[in-house]
Amino acid sequence: MNAQPSLFEPEIKIIPSRKVAGRVTGLFQAPHRDFETVAVENLQLGFDGIAGDFHQGITRKSGGREPWYPRGTEICNERQLTIVAPDELAKIAALMQLDELHPEWIGANMLLEGIGNLSMLPSGSLMFFEGGVTLKIDGQNAPCKLAGGRIAKHCATEDQAGMALRFPKVARRLRGLTAWVEKPGEIRVGEAVTIRVPEQWIYSV
Repeated sequence: MNAQPSLFEPEIKIIPSRKVAGRVTGLFQAPHRDFETVAVENLQLGFDGIAGDFHQGITRKSGGREPWYPRGTEICNERQLTIVAPDELAKIAALMQLDELHPEWIGANMLLEGIGNLSMLPSGSLMFFEGGVTLKIDGQNAPCKLAGGRIAKHCATEDQAGMALRFPKVARRLRGLTAWVEKPGEIRVGEAVTIRVPEQWIYSV
């Protein structure tokens, strides 16, 4: 008897969907025309992101992360929020030989605990918050020397240029995620969050 042919040639390994759970232990907003954030107790979210935040908007201007567009092209704003984890920030701090790295210094909007390897959550994962908000993960937040420069400024290092350049080198795949609002509402510090991780596979031809 002939074996049943595979749907995929060569066969692609499919990792099933799953759920993971964590908790919001910090919320931050950038209320001025600058990306650095300040701690708040809650975030009011609309379809355009955080009310009054530096990154609020349905659309945004393209930059260095989108070299396929002329800089300044209006595109969909999938970077309404940035999300980080305390364990990953601690790893970055250790690699930079710092005592600590505050989420506010690099413009984070949310600190999530209890989710291992947060930065490795795949694009398309859905974050369901206890209060009713849903965020959709766009992808990893690539570290840049601009954020590195703010770290250097807060640490008052003599080698500010060196530290600014070190951050993108050591923080790759540890700098957290970017996300956009799928279902608006309010998120408060202390809320539980359940993340639905979709099926995953490695595309190859």
